[in-house]
Amino acid sequence: MDTAHRSAAAPSPEAATAQPAAAAPLVIEETADGVRRLVLNDGRRRNPLSEAMLLSLSDALRAAAADPAVHVVVLAADGPAFSAGHDLKELTAHRADPDRGRRFFDYTMRTCADLMTQIVRLPKPVIAEVEGIATAAGCQLVASCDLAVAGADARFATPGVSIGLFCSTPMVALSRNVGRKHAMHMLLTGDMVDAERAREIGLVNEVVPAGEARAAAHALAARIAARSPLTLKIGKEAFYRQLEYDLDEAYTYAAEVMVENMMARDAEEGIGAFIEKREPTWEGR
Repeated sequence: MDTAHRSAAAPSPEAATAQPAAAAPLVIEETADGVRRLVLNDGRRRNPLSEAMLLSLSDALRAAAADPAVHVVVLAADGPAFSAGHDLKELTAHRADPDRGRRFFDYTMRTCADLMTQIVRLPKPVIAEVEGIATAAGCQLVASCDLAVAGADARFATPGVSIGLFCSTPMVALSRNVGRKHAMHMLLTGDMVDAERAREIGLVNEVVPAGEARAAAHALAARIAARSPLTLKIGKEAFYRQLEYDLDEAYTYAAEVMVENMMARDAEEGIGAFIEKREPTWEGR
């Protein structure tokens, strides 16, 4: 074997030592009981939604959507914060660009918006598992999820107004989850909202003791994952679509969805199992 071939096939220990360590993935994926847990893995920096993080999370969500073994997705985070929002240092660095950063700012905000709509349109329920702070676009991420479980020490805020940058894109998700006056209070003051208050205004579903959000989120996800995956897909899509209609249009659309759902094999099986007092066997069709 010649030297060149040997080097390519099996690097020497010295060469291997000289190689830089592979960067840790920004999103860690774990799957159990039909639940895909996606963990933001930049805890040292409070999990900012940098360009790389946005793209990594989008890729992970796309993979979860395509995996038939995954019925529910949980979004979690490593470290003391869920997410502190956009990477302000990354954004500021682009002020040195010829256009003072306009192109990168536009790209970042559109990429973030695409991620948030991807969560809403994902054909599987998405649950936020929140420990620590979730601020600005991090709060937007929680609000974009279908459900949210928070540890008692979790805190939420849209504090952009304090630095001259109104949280306009977080506003979209926030205003679709909580009442207008609650949303405006958070947006206009930038005040931090504790977990219990977040539950009261509808930003999160459940508050558990600090450190127990993971167990609670998984228990919730596992219960949902035991349902028909087809029914979950139909229901989630219908829920968000009907919100955009007036009352008459919503009922017309929902009735059409119910009829199509009744024709599904899983509905036939589920109703039959209920009548026969047995557990259903889902086929996802």
